[in-house]
Amino acid sequence: MTVAEHAPATSIAAQWLGRVGYAETFAAMKRFTLEREAETPDALWMCEHAPVFTQGIAGKQDHILNPGDIPVVQTDRGGQVTFHGPGQAVGYPLIDLRRAGYFVKEYVYRIEESVLRTLAHFGVTGHRVAGAPGIYVRLDDPFSHAALTGPLPAADPFRGLGKIAALGIKVSRHATYHGVALNVEMDLEPFSRINPCGYAGLQTVDLSTIGVQTTWEDAARVLSQKLTTYLTP
Repeated sequence: MTVAEHAPATSIAAQWLGRVGYAETFAAMKRFTLEREAETPDALWMCEHAPVFTQGIAGKQDHILNPGDIPVVQTDRGGQVTFHGPGQAVGYPLIDLRRAGYFVKEYVYRIEESVLRTLAHFGVTGHRVAGAPGIYVRLDDPFSHAALTGPLPAADPFRGLGKIAALGIKVSRHATYHGVALNVEMDLEPFSRINPCGYAGLQTVDLSTIGVQTTWEDAARVLSQKLTTYLTP
């Protein structure tokens, strides 16, 4: 089946969940995906979570250094361990990839592009790093428009960079769940208790620490708009 043969897509509707527990949201995403039918509209769930570490399906236990009193939840998404907490804008696109006509690689690209455009809205230049899903910013000048020059050294692929958005997805029966988390204004200390996304010493930043003054609501609204734009065929 070619892309042109798919039924016409409709705009993805964002649903605002507020601050919700991770485990129950994870269960709801799985249930939505299991029960969806060919005609089920795509959705985008926007939320933030109470503090929690989430481990990817192939995650290594030794990347969780010192969780303390923060719970660790095993998930079925790709990637390694990350942290979710208040002040982080989380988007969960629930997309029928076959209907949209996307392969997984393009889907990931479109999510990353949504984050890049969100950052650009606030004057920040985001960057991709090959082989490391997510979005990064220059620590010395996050507002610089200069492209990254490389290749970055194999021993330190994130030299001079901080991670501002993490991405992890699951595809089941051509349908997606899990998604992307953009750090807006949050307590970053828990990231020091893990090797973020499996990379020891990777620095994590948020919009606040790089000098952007905005609210969670404004950042989440822009991210929602960009995701619905770039994920709608």
